[in-house]
Amino acid sequence: MILTDIINLFTIWDAVAVSTLFFCWIGMSFMIERASARRPSVSILMNTYRRNWMKEFVTREPRIFDAQIMGNLRQGTAFFVSACMIAIGGGIAVIGNTEQVLMLADDFAIDQTPAVVVEIKLVVMLLFVTNAFLKFVWAHRLFGYCSIVMASVPNDATNPIAYSQAEKAAEINITAARGFNRGMRSIYFSFAAATWLLGTVALAVATVITVLVIWRREFASHSRAVLMEDYHD
Repeated sequence: MILTDIINLFTIWDAVAVSTLFFCWIGMSFMIERASARRPSVSILMNTYRRNWMKEFVTREPRIFDAQIMGNLRQGTAFFVSACMIAIGGGIAVIGNTEQVLMLADDFAIDQTPAVVVEIKLVVMLLFVTNAFLKFVWAHRLFGYCSIVMASVPNDATNPIAYSQAEKAAEINITAARGFNRGMRSIYFSFAAATWLLGTVALAVATVITVLVIWRREFASHSRAVLMEDYHD
């Protein structure tokens, strides 16, 4: 089957729905990470708290509490790395077995659908999962870098390099968190992409729901209201 034959298996509405899915995925990242100072997202608000954390870290004694936090951050990221690896392996196994793909189509009541169509739909979902995997791996590594930089921060506020080192640790921590959050958003949109197996309408509805869920958590959640109290950029 040549490329043109495969393209003809999809409708213009499939193209519109998938394009909207990717546009919303990219657009949400832009909206969250570049939110205005007057209406910051939860991710932006947490950046301020991460910087404040590192300032307090300079004079904290002992630093066991900070080490526990970093350990929890790395452990949580490692969990999602493992989960993504399992999902990718399972997806590739399904795509590589035509009989299983056809059985999957029957389970979703997709009548007379060529296996290649279901395979392509699964590939789109796996693209999001793979992106999430890469983001989580990088975030895990950055949290490790942050731990090392934190260990180099003098436990003396009068030391001339203490706060400059703490600022470096804060920025690496923020970068790691940004990668983790991007990975989480990719997971959310991979769930939306999976609904394409049910049809174009299902994909469109799932995309809208995903955008609303992410928007609410970043801009209209109770946790954001709490973080906004006495907030100063």
